[in-house]
Order: sequence, then structure tokens, then C-alpha cells
Amino acid sequence: MSVNIKKKIIAVEVGSLTPGEVTVSMLIIGLLFFIFGFVTWINSILIPYFKIACELSNFQSYLVAFAFYISYFIMSVPSSFLLKRIGFKKGIMLGLWVMAAGALIFVPAALNRTYWVFLLGLFTIGTGLAVLQSAANPYVTILGAKNKAARRISIMGICNKAAGILAPLLFASVVLKVTDSELFRQLPLMTELQKDTALDELIRRVIYPYAFMAALLFTIGLFIRFSPLPEIDTEQESAEIATANANKTHIFHFPHLMLGALAIFLHVGTQVIAIDTIIGYANSMNIELMEAKIFPSYTLFATISGYILGIICIPRYINQVNALRFCTVLGTVLTLLIIFSHGEVRLLGHVADISIWFVVLLGFANSMVWAGIWPLALNNLGRFTKLGASIMIMGLCGSAILPLAYGHFADLLNVREAYWVLFPCYLYLIFYAFYGYQIRNWWSQYS
Repeated sequence: MSVNIKKKIIAVEVGSLTPGEVTVSMLIIGLLFFIFGFVTWINSILIPYFKIACELSNFQSYLVAFAFYISYFIMSVPSSFLLKRIGFKKGIMLGLWVMAAGALIFVPAALNRTYWVFLLGLFTIGTGLAVLQSAANPYVTILGAKNKAARRISIMGICNKAAGILAPLLFASVVLKVTDSELFRQLPLMTELQKDTALDELIRRVIYPYAFMAALLFTIGLFIRFSPLPEIDTEQESAEIATANANKTHIFHFPHLMLGALAIFLHVGTQVIAIDTIIGYANSMNIELMEAKIFPSYTLFATISGYILGIICIPRYINQVNALRFCTVLGTVLTLLIIFSHGEVRLLGHVADISIWFVVLLGFANSMVWAGIWPLALNNLGRFTKLGASIMIMGLCGSAILPLAYGHFADLLNVREAYWVLFPCYLYLIFYAFYGYQIRNWWSQYS
């Protein structure tokens, strides 16, 4: 006799979680955000590394960011349906395992020094991250009081950016040698055979780090699957939200969400440009890679400083909307300073044009933008929350498109003038922070 037992995911409402369950959930999600940061911000060193090892132009090198982030556009909505079917925990485990598979693809890519295979690996890693982001971001947004969502997201941001500080430095310490500066200077003088041999040796240094990363991601996936992380019920709506959403039959009935997704598209693009282009910008000032590798960490440290300030001040001294408004205006001002300011300064042991420090400060300006947009865009979505979150995650493909735009203008003009790409982005973010998030009907100004 056989008995078929249909297993159901047991989901709980946010309000029914104990303080201990909330704390455990935040710790586990914090671990996930650390992984997001480590895997994501390592791209800032991969871009110049592949540019040298695979002999690429600026535009070609920024295909690293394109391949990584375009997966968000393709996979985010499918991820929402996957999460709805199998739940957060199994979805997170699957996402981590897909990332592990992507890391393993780096092994054959390095053995053959084949750039498109590296891009395939990055796309696969991004696909796994799309699932993780679709689960983790709405989870932390709704896990507590609405007016403190930006504070919770800021805590997750610290985990993300702390990993981002470590990632390029740790990667550089593993794959770069002190003698590489001399190697990079000698490459143009080598014969083709000598150059191929040197570059083959250089690129194969990624094999062991990424094989280790694959094993670690697989193990963490198992840990998450059997962890005490509770499922959160996002399908139930309060009577008030149900009434407000009664005549809304699809996701496009929420203008503040769709405009928020565009804001995320532009925000993440500006964030990635500030971090992933700064090494190349330092190179333009005759700062070599071995010295320039620290600059992404400066930008990420500035971002963490903004997060800490947000945790302290929100909502006690400033509400999350006003914090968002301040940061979007500051980003606009800093963009103009990058383009128009000139003058050599010595700071933190570096001699560079002052404009590079305004790129660093973009990290601070960007710090509260993500945290400010998410709770505004997901506000009162009710049963549409998972799909809405996936639409927001689709916006992460801005990290794929905007760096390519920067790379195009860097080749066409120069690496400084290319920062004009940021200006219209910040203008739209100002629009959303002051006006766009309030729109509840496409045909009227306010609900």
C-alpha cells in the first residue's frame, strides 16, 4: 500500500514572529547580503583584470557587468513564480547552488583564456543571485515596522558593502603578485608567444579561488535549507489593503512600483559605475593597478558610513523619504564636481586629481537610495508583493546597461567626460524621491 503525502510550505505572518525569530531571520539574511556583496563587488577588480589578461577595450571589459546583471532582467519574474511555488528557503538554496555552478564555469574559461566563457559563468552567477535577491529584499523589507524598513535595509547594506570592501582586496591578494606591475609594463614589448604564455599564467590564477567559492556556496545552500529561517506569508492582505487593491488585477496598476523599478534601474547603474570604473579612472591619472585596487574599497567604505548614519538617524531624526531626497540631490552635485573640478591633491597616500575623491563620495550619496526606494515602491502591494519585488529586481539590469554606456563614452570621449552618464540618472531619482513615489494612479497626480 502506498500513501501519497502532499507537503505544504508552512508560512507565517510577520506579526506572529517572536523577537527571537526576527533576530535569527535578520542574521541569516545578513549572511546572504554578505554573499551578495562579495560575489557582486569582486567585479570591480575583474574588469581591469580581464581587460589586461584578455586584451580588451573599455567597452569589452564592461561586458563583465553586463553579463552579470542582465541575468536579473531575464530571471527576476521567473524567480517570483519559483519562490511562490517552493518557498523562500528552498528558493534560496537553489539560488546558491546555481551560483556555485557559475563559479565552476570559471575553471574551463581560465584553462582556455576564453572571455565569452567567463561571461557565461558571470551570467550563471547572476542568475542565482536573481533568485536570492528576489527572496531576500522583500523579506527584509516586510520583516518589521514599515517606517523602519530603511534602517533594516541599511543593516543589510553594511553586510553587503563590508563584503564588497573585502572582495577586491582578497581577490587581488590571491591572484596578483608584487611583480605584476613590471609584467604589465613589459607586455607591449613581448613577442606574441611570450605574451600568450604570460597572460595564460595570469588568467589561470582564478581557478582555485573560484573552485573554493563554488564549494562554499554549495555548503551554504545546504545550511540555509535546514536553518530555522521561517517562511513569510505575503499572500494575505489586511482588510484596508484588500479594499484599496480591490480593483487592481495586475502589477501595472501600481504606478509607484513601476516608477520605483525604473529608479532602481538608474540607481544601481550609478552605484556600479562609481565602484567598477574608479580603478580605470585612477589608471588615467597614472596610478597603477596594484595601487588603484584600493579605490573601490574607499567608495564602499563611504557607502557603509552612509548606512551607519542612516541606522542612527532613521526614523528618530530624519524620515526615510527625506534621507532619500538628500542623497539624490547630493549625487547630482557630486557628479558635476567630478566633471568640472580639477587639481592634484595628496590624500591617504595617493597623489591624484581631486575629482576621484568625488567619485569615492558617490558611495555616500548612493547609500540611502536603495533603502529609501524599496519600502516606497513595495508599499501596500499586498498579494502582489512577490511579483512586485521581482519587478524591482529586474531593475538591477541597470548595472548591466549603464556601465556599458560609460565604457562607450570613455572610448569615444574620455574616462572623465563619460561620468555625464550619471547626471540624468540622478535627476530622475530626484523626481521619484520628491514626487514619483506618491503616484497611485497613472491618470491623476495623487491617490
